[in-house]
Amino acid sequence: MSISNKKLNDLFPGSVVRKDLTNRIKGNASVPTYVLEYLLGQYCATDDVDTIEEGVQMVKDIISRHFVHRDEAQLIKATIKERGSHRIIDKVSVKLNDKLDRYEANFANLGLNKIPILSEYIKSYPKLLSEGVWAIVTMSYKPVEGRDSSPWNVDQLKPIQISSVDLDNYKEVRKSFTTDEWVDLLLQTIGLNPEEFTNRSKLLQIARLIPFCENNYNLIELGPKGTGKSHVYTEFSPHGILISGGEVSKAKLFVNNSNGEIGLVGYWDVVALDEFAGKSKRTDTGLVDIMKNYMANRSFSRGTHVMQAEASIVMVGNTDHSVPHMLKHTNLFDALPKDYYDTAFLDRVHAYLPGWETKKLRNEMFTDNFGFIVDYLAEILKALRKEDHTKSYQKYFDLSSTITTRDKMSIEKTFSGLVKLIYPNGEFSMEEAKVLLDFAIECRKRVKDQLRKMDETFNDDPVEFEYRTKDGKLTQIETLEVMEYGDAKLNILPLAKRQVQTSSESATSSANETVLAESTSKEKRLEGFHLSIRDNQTNVSYKGLFGDYLVGATEYVIRDPYVRLPYQIRNFVELCRLIAELKQEDEEITIELVTFNDEEYLESSRQAFEELADSLETLGIKLKYSFSETLHDRCIDMNNGWKIILGRGLDIWQKTNGRYDIAEIYQEKRLCKEFDITVVRV
Repeated sequence: MSISNKKLNDLFPGSVVRKDLTNRIKGNASVPTYVLEYLLGQYCATDDVDTIEEGVQMVKDIISRHFVHRDEAQLIKATIKERGSHRIIDKVSVKLNDKLDRYEANFANLGLNKIPILSEYIKSYPKLLSEGVWAIVTMSYKPVEGRDSSPWNVDQLKPIQISSVDLDNYKEVRKSFTTDEWVDLLLQTIGLNPEEFTNRSKLLQIARLIPFCENNYNLIELGPKGTGKSHVYTEFSPHGILISGGEVSKAKLFVNNSNGEIGLVGYWDVVALDEFAGKSKRTDTGLVDIMKNYMANRSFSRGTHVMQAEASIVMVGNTDHSVPHMLKHTNLFDALPKDYYDTAFLDRVHAYLPGWETKKLRNEMFTDNFGFIVDYLAEILKALRKEDHTKSYQKYFDLSSTITTRDKMSIEKTFSGLVKLIYPNGEFSMEEAKVLLDFAIECRKRVKDQLRKMDETFNDDPVEFEYRTKDGKLTQIETLEVMEYGDAKLNILPLAKRQVQTSSESATSSANETVLAESTSKEKRLEGFHLSIRDNQTNVSYKGLFGDYLVGATEYVIRDPYVRLPYQIRNFVELCRLIAELKQEDEEITIELVTFNDEEYLESSRQAFEELADSLETLGIKLKYSFSETLHDRCIDMNNGWKIILGRGLDIWQKTNGRYDIAEIYQEKRLCKEFDITVVRV
């Protein structure tokens, strides 16, 4: 769903920017996105093309004249000396020099250290004392005498961030958007093209923002490389920091007991640990124990004093094995260092995002449409940290009484974060709440299932991850990967095998009651069923879904209004191949396709169908096709007594990653779109 750029600029004047402009300007400069978009928001917050071009040029000039490149540091220093003063853009951090009783600034790119800075800046921007902030700084140079004096002076410093936002207006304007529009806007804000993502994939991307709006939220995401797991924590917000997992220490993260300095959790809203996985990685002694306490109670010790902080902890890393391998042989935490491979530690994790569901980022997955200036949304989310929506689902649903306190808190915090992101005004329907609650429960269940495999004591008090509506309707939640592949260690079969097993058990029961001839056909043992397939589900094929029900038919009528584009025709060809595989050699089969077409694709479709008909004829299959302008139903009618009703028709898979992606020839490896299938006797 495309959102009008005019609508965005009218409703959020000065707070939205076209997202492709950032890459146009960035070049080789190592400037965070929120820095560039802050500047773009000053000069390019419009949909007027000419104004945008002028603004882009202005921002380029600012970056060119004021941004400090490391290799040009000496030139900038000389410029400041010769001119007397000069504005620069650099990352500034501050330390207290207690011997001289003054604060001293360090400039990351300029290379200047121990430059005196007024304490008023520290009071206004305390994050200067931790890892520093990007800022526009007016520097001056005045020769001085004395060993402890510096000729360099900080005349003015302004962090590159929005100073204030109107949260009430933000909530009110949200009412002008549908849920789909708002989700797409959030996706565009982090630079992604909504058209390339399914609803579930969008939710996975948005969930990465929960730590920015939910206090003390513990999130882990493990998956393949190249899926953008760490991107949002480096580029999205000045209130978050990304550090390498190998650089984490007690002193850096919590408190340095030798000098009393507070660590990162005291200054940042989000502390993300990158490259967190890796079995061979060594960890700081005792760090895990401190993290356990902080993640559970948001407290840590400073000498004899107990301190509290509100920073959320995010852990991102790469997996070593495929999901089916981990489910069968180990667990989904398999890639973690041994010190973190601790059930008490992992039980503190509120949500586990399945990074393997996220596609590797390609050029077409980035947007050139408008989204919020990331710093604007970052400030909104910071303001929303003060609000609490953890219990708001209760007006519609009641969680199972078997869910433990820790599990419940985890589910509620995830739900609350998603509400803040998608429904900041707190207004949502039961159907909308269900989507968020299902997702929140699944994210926590993924953690709990792995803990059950790692430590059998977690099975002593079984937890049913389910809930009821106020009228008593029960919903049970499963993780998508277990539905696809099952879990041998938990004795759970894949969903497809469960369906087959159900049919088989039914047939066995029937056979015990009635003496059947040995020649009883497989077709007679089948039963009708209804199945819902979820976004991003894999291990799904035409053969696995309904192959058994095609057997015995000699006439097939396939009704699908959308068999026109190349990939849609490919799906139809694959169905014809399956029918050919299942037929007896001496059988003659008729396949009739009823679809809809328009002028643009009519000729190419006719040509494709004629070529297919010629090739099928040699296999004893006659293909007929016709076009209907009123066609709506999507189904397969057969003369063997079965009818297959396809909610989405044959178009059940998402776009693959290209012609050389194995999924192009391997249906089970394709990501599914959400759809229903019903098989009934007729």
